[in-house]
Amino acid sequence: QKIRADFPVLDQTINGKQLVYFDNAATTQKPSAVINALVHYYQTDNANIHRGIHTLAERATRDFEATREAVRAFLGAASTEEIIFTSGTTQGINLVASTFGRKFIGEGDEIIISGLEHHSNIVPWQMLCEEKGSILKVIPVTDEGELDMEVYASLLSPNVKLVAVNHVSNALGTINPIKQIIDQAHAVGAKVLIDGAQSSSHITIDVQALDVDFYAFSGHKIYGPTGVGVLYGKKELLNAMPPYMGGGEMIKEVSFEKTTYNELPYKFEAGTPNIADVIALKAAIDYINVIGKENIAAHEDALLAYATERLLKIEGLRIIGTAKEKVSVVSFVIDGIHPQDIGVLLDNQGIAVRTGHHCTQPLMKRFNIVGTTRASFAVYNTIEEVDRLITGLERVIKMLK
Repeated sequence: QKIRADFPVLDQTINGKQLVYFDNAATTQKPSAVINALVHYYQTDNANIHRGIHTLAERATRDFEATREAVRAFLGAASTEEIIFTSGTTQGINLVASTFGRKFIGEGDEIIISGLEHHSNIVPWQMLCEEKGSILKVIPVTDEGELDMEVYASLLSPNVKLVAVNHVSNALGTINPIKQIIDQAHAVGAKVLIDGAQSSSHITIDVQALDVDFYAFSGHKIYGPTGVGVLYGKKELLNAMPPYMGGGEMIKEVSFEKTTYNELPYKFEAGTPNIADVIALKAAIDYINVIGKENIAAHEDALLAYATERLLKIEGLRIIGTAKEKVSVVSFVIDGIHPQDIGVLLDNQGIAVRTGHHCTQPLMKRFNIVGTTRASFAVYNTIEEVDRLITGLERVIKMLK
């Protein structure tokens, strides 16, 4: 209850019922500390950063760069030079595709992704392959919603230049064996990008221990603001990559004859950044650190286990994705009822879930379904709210069957 009190949005009724928010895989709610950090910047420190010498600019720059250090520690990176601020995971992936991909991947080269990927980790690589004449290969998904690691091993060869997979499936909650994936890719000389959008709030990340080349995540998935994210990249790779965009901040010296580029990380941060949301991201990271990821994970795992047990008792309900290792996401279908109808009728009872294909249309096709109903849990959710979900689904079934 103390944690719930930190999240003002939860204290409201929807359609006359107390809100139950189970759409955390899409975006998490924001604690007052994050909201207050946004307000504080705009009320007291609003200024552009890095180049100003007046007090407001210096304070804004200090707080902006303090977030970079907080992210470095959050990911276990060696240096703040390896921390690039983006608009989110999608931009981080596109940055790698547009810079590393265009420079180091050519005709006939291969990129491996998986059948669990979000569209954001499919489409940029398709675009690159179309441009370069490269080949996209896909790790298949088992009936349990896990990656077929034997097939993955068979796909690897010296032709593979990049492996890009998610740490956790947004649609199913599957936790992928990314250390094994990284090590096997490196054995054939390939680089690895990990989409950490769904793992960053649940799982402790150490990019050095993982030896990962690129790792991307979004602020709004970890109780932070929308419109801000992070791309981690190994320093030697980032130095070898061309800039993503041209403009202010990413330059060292400009003339009409030639431009020289700035040092890391600023080479990849053209223009005025999303200053307020970057600053507020530190408040979100601090909030997670105070509670402790291990405590968050234990609470969410308990919610997942309880919800799974209760859902399986509902006649005609089938959980999609039964991997041995999962985060707090449960995705399901109910015989004879469209997911969208379930979502609308649950919303009538004040319960927010996500329905549809979850930007994973190839994965839905793999399971021969149009979509699922997905309930995803966060640190502020409770056992009582899971009971509300079960009661709500029982009412839906009575209404529609």
